[in-house]
Amino acid sequence: MFNFFQKIGKALMTPIAVLPIAAILLRLGFGDIFTGEVADIMKVAGEAIFSNLDMLFAVGIAYGLAKNNDGAAALSGAVGLLISKAVYLQIDPKLNMGVFIGIIIGILAGTLYNRYHTIKLPEFLGFFGGKRFVPIVTALSAILVGVLAGYFWHYPQSGIDAFSHAIINLDEIGSFIYGTLNRLLIPLGLHHILNSVFLFQVGEYEYIKEGATVVANGDLHRFFAGDPTAGIYMAGFYVVMMFGLPSMAFAIYLTTAKEERKKAGAILVGVAFTSFLTGITEPLEFLFLFIAPLLFLLHAILAGLAVASAHFLDIHHGFGFSAGLFDYVINYKLATNPILILPLGLFFGFVYFILSYYTIKIFKITIFEANNNSTEKVESSNEAEAFIEALGGRDNIIDTDACITRLRMQVKSSKELHDEAFMKLGAKGVIKPNETTIQVVLGTKAEKVAEMIKDAM
Repeated sequence: MFNFFQKIGKALMTPIAVLPIAAILLRLGFGDIFTGEVADIMKVAGEAIFSNLDMLFAVGIAYGLAKNNDGAAALSGAVGLLISKAVYLQIDPKLNMGVFIGIIIGILAGTLYNRYHTIKLPEFLGFFGGKRFVPIVTALSAILVGVLAGYFWHYPQSGIDAFSHAIINLDEIGSFIYGTLNRLLIPLGLHHILNSVFLFQVGEYEYIKEGATVVANGDLHRFFAGDPTAGIYMAGFYVVMMFGLPSMAFAIYLTTAKEERKKAGAILVGVAFTSFLTGITEPLEFLFLFIAPLLFLLHAILAGLAVASAHFLDIHHGFGFSAGLFDYVINYKLATNPILILPLGLFFGFVYFILSYYTIKIFKITIFEANNNSTEKVESSNEAEAFIEALGGRDNIIDTDACITRLRMQVKSSKELHDEAFMKLGAKGVIKPNETTIQVVLGTKAEKVAEMIKDAM
């Protein structure tokens, strides 16, 4: 079950990766950068994606879950979504499942693809066998999903609404809980599932599009639709990613032994700048996550406090991808009180630095050990073969996958796999959730390495 949820979390990144361009297009269509027909074109181009998030998730998750990321799974996701929505709206025209129907159908289509893409039918039906069978079985299954949704979705919807309202009614406390859990789930790779609720489902905002009333759900979609109350759950992450984590990196640098500072500085500058500019934090977080879990817990609590503080100061800011400088500048004019992020960020940067520095000193935490070979690159003419060897050889590898920053492997046994072997290949961290699963945090080259391993295998 844990592996299954991890796969869903990874698959969610496929549709989410489309959102930055949609957010930029929508931003360019607000009329202050471009005007007239050009602005209108930009706006409808961006809105085309945000208005069809359920389709985006159905296609993207099905594609992400399918073995070898086959297009037949993506087609099945689209077919399943169209059918299931038509069925449940026929039963209850007022029903609005938001992105959840896309997630459900995406999981269904991806799972059915993995189960039936090699099926053999009797010879007279042979044309419909194999991958062509997947859209058919998905379509039939989607009818059942639509019927169940039409008659029973209001029960889970009531639970989701109750949870959402409970968090919203907690005000800053709710923001703190979300911000803290968002970071604590990073090691498990399940934070994307949490984000799918808050960023794409919590809250509603009605606006007029082409003379019709459209409903935007979720903090992210509502923000880019022009909802002045949205952006509460995103604003605080600018404080963390642009100021907090880089300050923690500086504290780690200053507490590193002098003979190791040159090596540590080269690494820390890169990952800190990545966090500041793009909001991609995992390469930095995994430097100390397993070596110093106390430091990571401190980071999670401070992240929760940052989100709560931004909420308290009535800061509303959003991002299409993550809370880095790029999104901060692009979406500045859509935000409410965005300038306050800068002094709040400086304050939290100071707090991050002081608490990190003295936590490392008091508890004698060593991030970069003397003579540590963790960052030495293995000299190999074939990087894929080096990874295969580190993974125990071809016979030990069952399945290869990746998300934006992690190599996600299923193996026969992870017991005899040594973290040091992956560190020499440039890994920032290694996770072994169970005896048959291993995750190697590589940063943005993870997907490229996964493809290299697949080709070599």
